[in-house]
Amino acid sequence: MTYEEVLKNARTCSGPYCKACPVCNGRACGNQMPGPGAKGSGDVAIRNYEAWQKIRINMDTICENKDADTTFDFFGRKLSVPVMAGPVGAVQLHYGDKFDDVAYNDILVPAAAEAGILAFTGDGTNPKVVEAAAASIKANGGVGIPTIKPWDLKTMEEKFALVKDADPLAIAMDVDAAGLPFLQGLTPPAGSKTKEELADVIKAAGKPFIVKGIMTVRGALAAKEAGAKGIVVSNHGGRVQDQTPSTAEVLEQIKDAVGDSMMVLVDGGIRSGLDVFKALALGADAVLIARPYVTAVYGGGAEGVRLLTEKLQKELASTMKMCGVHSLSEISRDCLFKPQSQYVRF
Repeated sequence: MTYEEVLKNARTCSGPYCKACPVCNGRACGNQMPGPGAKGSGDVAIRNYEAWQKIRINMDTICENKDADTTFDFFGRKLSVPVMAGPVGAVQLHYGDKFDDVAYNDILVPAAAEAGILAFTGDGTNPKVVEAAAASIKANGGVGIPTIKPWDLKTMEEKFALVKDADPLAIAMDVDAAGLPFLQGLTPPAGSKTKEELADVIKAAGKPFIVKGIMTVRGALAAKEAGAKGIVVSNHGGRVQDQTPSTAEVLEQIKDAVGDSMMVLVDGGIRSGLDVFKALALGADAVLIARPYVTAVYGGGAEGVRLLTEKLQKELASTMKMCGVHSLSEISRDCLFKPQSQYVRF
C-alpha cells in the first residue's frame, strides 16, 4: 500500500463530511460540524494551514554530507521523529461509522508505538472511551498520552484513577475543550480552569502533565506556575472558537516567554515534515498532528499510520539536510527566511 492508496481508501469510508483531501487544509470541510471542519466561518483551520505555508526556510548545503537524526526524547521515551498523533474524539460522529472511539484507539495506539511515535488519546461523555484508551496504552508499555477533558476535579480524579494503572509517560488535558457544546451547563461545572484549579488538577494527575490549548503568553505562564511540565500551543483546530490567530503566529512569543523551562508542543495545520521543521525552528520541541492520522487509520489501519509517519520522517530528514542541520538541536530561527520583522504576514 502507498500513502496515496490510503487516501483513496479513506474517501470510501470516512463518512459524508471528511473528503480525505490530498492536503488536509480545512477548505473542503469548511465549517462542517459534525465533521472535521472548524467553528463559525471555518477560517481558523484554513489559517492554521496557510500560516505554515507562508514561512520560508533558508537552504544551505555548504555543510558536512551526513544523515539527519530526527529522533526526539519525550519524557524518557525515544521517538523516531518529533511527531505525535493528536487526540481525537467522537470519530463515528465526525468521520463515519467504520470505527468508534474504542476501535480507533485500539488501532492507533499500538500502530503509533510500532511506527516509533506515540498517540494522544481522546475523551468523551462515555467513560468506556478513557477505559479502553488506558487499556490500549497499558498493553503498549505506557506509550501513549491519555488526554482528559476539563471536567470538574472529582470527575477528573476518577478518570486519572483509570489511566494511572496504564502508567503512561504523561497525562494531558485539553483545556480549550471548554468551548465544546457537551461541556456546557454541567453540574458540577466543567470548562475553563483558574491557575489554582489547574494546580489541583495537576497534583491529582500524579504524572508529568501537559496542558493543551495554550494560545497566549499569559496562559503559558499560568500553566507553568501551576506545575505543568509541558504545553501544547493549540486552538483545537479552530473547532471551539472562530477568528483566533493561527498557532504559527503565536508560537514564537510563547516559546520566548517560557524558554526551556517546559516542553513546548504545537498543533494546527501541520501537514508535512517541512511544516514540522518550521515549527521546530520557531521554538517547538515537537508537534501533534490529528486529522491526517484519522484519515490514515480509516484508509489503511495500522499500515496507514506507518506510512504517514514514514512520510513525515523522510520529509523532515530531507529538509534538515538541505538546510545544513543534522540533529533537532541544530534547528533554530536562523533556518527561517525573515524578510522583515515577522515570519508570518497576512
